[in-house]
Amino acid sequence: MANAGIAGADKLPAQASSNGHGLGLNYLEDCVHCGLCLASCPTYLTTGVEMSSPRGRIAMVRAFGDGRGAFGSELVRHLDQCLGCLACQAACPSGVVYGRMLETARETIEQRYPRPAMDRWTRRLLVNLFPYPGRLRWLLHGLYWYQRLGIAQVVRAAKLLAIVPRLARMEAALPPVPAPSSWNGLPERTPAVGVRRGTVGLLVGCAQRFFLPDLNRATVSVLAAAGYEVFVPAEQPCCGALHLHSGDLNEARRLARGVMAAFERGNVDLVVANAAGCGAAMKEYRDLFHDTPEWEGRAEAFSARVRDVSEVLAHVSWKGTLKPVPVSVAYHDACHLAHAQRIRVEPRTVLRQIPGLRLIEMEESDVCCGSAGIYNLLQPGMAEPLLERKIARIREADADFVAAGNIGCLLQIRKGLKDAGCRTQAIHPVELLDWSLGGNARRQPR
Repeated sequence: MANAGIAGADKLPAQASSNGHGLGLNYLEDCVHCGLCLASCPTYLTTGVEMSSPRGRIAMVRAFGDGRGAFGSELVRHLDQCLGCLACQAACPSGVVYGRMLETARETIEQRYPRPAMDRWTRRLLVNLFPYPGRLRWLLHGLYWYQRLGIAQVVRAAKLLAIVPRLARMEAALPPVPAPSSWNGLPERTPAVGVRRGTVGLLVGCAQRFFLPDLNRATVSVLAAAGYEVFVPAEQPCCGALHLHSGDLNEARRLARGVMAAFERGNVDLVVANAAGCGAAMKEYRDLFHDTPEWEGRAEAFSARVRDVSEVLAHVSWKGTLKPVPVSVAYHDACHLAHAQRIRVEPRTVLRQIPGLRLIEMEESDVCCGSAGIYNLLQPGMAEPLLERKIARIREADADFVAAGNIGCLLQIRKGLKDAGCRTQAIHPVELLDWSLGGNARRQPR
């Protein structure tokens, strides 16, 4: 496959022209190799290797695009190793659209690169499981009893999965599965409390509805208390983030069409996400459908209505209804909140509204924790040192809680804190606000 180049110019923005090998390079040529992205790149900070940096990856893609290199395992390895955290894109003074290059290149890799059998099987398993709540529900029923009956401890103690190391790592990374009774769906309509501000739709997430059901309940409760009627479509599909970042853009578009239709039915003013990755993906629908005339305008209108929950709550005046929560909280900037959506102030504003809460600014708060969707399952060799680095920073902060606005970060950090025996607990900012609104009448978050 030497000199094959990276295909996919038809999926690039209209302003990105293509060369003879099929890769749109105009916006990549904005990269002047200044190196200002290096200090923000988690994989470069970990390895110190140029090809593990945004600048190095761009150079490789440009070389393959204009026929100076071969399309093979080295390119794939370095692009697979990228977290897609977009810290480089936020730091770039030239405005290089790194994320779009990564998605397009990954789409071509998935279409043309013959991955090893185990790697191919693992990716297909994860991508065909996590974004589909119906499938995930059946699996998690079994895994709940697998944990509850103590089978997990027996399997780990006997090292029964050692013959399949990748499966053993995935099993070890499995977070505690809440009881199936907690998965009961939210009401489709929750009325606003007091003066009504408008109607918002809530995306409940695929894995989140099972692993963190209390977070969605807290979000509905807080939004209603803030004066919003909350619409939760019963049959909302996955937002498409996992497929978008894994290179399956066609499936991402199919899922996105389903999401748009589900929320349009509710006639909502805003669509709210409490998971950074989901919110970033939905705000990207306008780009995902840029070359699809029948959906382009609809997607642009939908994306314009998407908000992270912190964007909505940061501007609410609670007028003395919040009760003191006397805890210290460090804040972790989820990548797709801080870098993709450029949202940093709003979550901190939400936390500072809570009486008695002491907010601690943590060193390297915006360096990735290594979760990145399913990255921690596919690239454990890079994800684990990144998690260790994050846990070290949390230890230095010595707070009661570390707050993060993304399910992947919360589950990843909780695992790291547990393994390290750290007293700090990981929690979503909305759960702390819900605690403050409920006072002693509401159970404190665990």
